[in-house]
Amino acid sequence: MQKKSIFDLTGKTALVTGSSQGIGLALARGLAQHGAKVVLNGRNAEKLNAAVGQLREENLLAETCIFDVTDEQSSASGVAQIETSVGTIDILINNAGMQFRTPLEDFPVEKWEELFRTNVSSAFFVSRAAVAGMIERRQGKIINIASVQSELARPGIAPYTATKGAIRNLTRGMCTDWAKHGLQINAIAPGYFKTPLNAALVESAEFSEWLQKRTPAGRWGEVDELVGAAVFLSSPASSFINGHTLYVDGGITASL
Repeated sequence: MQKKSIFDLTGKTALVTGSSQGIGLALARGLAQHGAKVVLNGRNAEKLNAAVGQLREENLLAETCIFDVTDEQSSASGVAQIETSVGTIDILINNAGMQFRTPLEDFPVEKWEELFRTNVSSAFFVSRAAVAGMIERRQGKIINIASVQSELARPGIAPYTATKGAIRNLTRGMCTDWAKHGLQINAIAPGYFKTPLNAALVESAEFSEWLQKRTPAGRWGEVDELVGAAVFLSSPASSFINGHTLYVDGGITASL
């Protein structure tokens, strides 16, 4: 009899927030390729439908659920809708996020607040909505998307850095409160990847040259290179890993 892979996600339902493009879509595709039914989330119905259409063309199990992760009630309603119409949420990836770049002394207060709602509050709102069922079932995986900016800073993005530092410690706090219920809560911290969020940097020859010199791997990351970490942290293979932030960054946090 063939032994079942410890990375097999067959029968699991995964919600990935902010997954109509970029890292979120790549992670959803990767989980689906390992057997999970994935629920794509966002606020743009057209983009979500296009993304789920791509996955279905690849014979992957995918659904959509449109709700605003920055709103507490919308998040609660969205999670309830998924658990009623799709299935219990076994895996949650809190990926929704935004960026805004400007010198800190000129940073608009409204953008500061929007960054924290989008990058931090959303993870709290959706996790709190999903965790009740996970606690009752005494199993569940939550993966928060942190960043190398959980450890490092660059000019012009201090508030973003603050949000990603908060995500790293929120992950630790979730572990401290919820591991006793059989849950594993971890974070993935991407380095510099070619995504729509980083489009301006990717297109900058000056920045790309700096990045290649600064990163031991000498290049930008490709979003598919995050999939292995997500599958690992979503699977039985990570059953005793909790409160950990896994840096997938080509070595940038390891080197001066």
